[in-house]
Amino acid sequence: MVSYFVRYRGRAADPSAFVAYYRERHAAILRGFPHVKSLVLHTPVVCHDPFPVRAGDTALLAQMTFDNEAALDAALQSEARKKARDDFGRFGTFYGEITHEALSGGALF
Repeated sequence: MVSYFVRYRGRAADPSAFVAYYRERHAAILRGFPHVKSLVLHTPVVCHDPFPVRAGDTALLAQMTFDNEAALDAALQSEARKKARDDFGRFGTFYGEITHEALSGGALF
């Protein structure tokens, strides 16, 4: 399995509207990527870790999964990918860093 992660590190001017737009509008474009198996949106939750850890600042992490690298490459070259990039301007104001990363993975348990 190959995952393509898009991480929004920072904050949106209107966080709930930002996530709602992604969930309700942008996801429909991502569904059009050839060979995409799933889309999982990760959003922050409050937790209380008793150990000293560095808290992250991810506002949203989108994870799309594909069977293999060839399937991901086909999706990245698609018309749906172009539409997704064009749609970014409609998300609302975001202050921070946006990264894209492909990783191979497998469940251990």
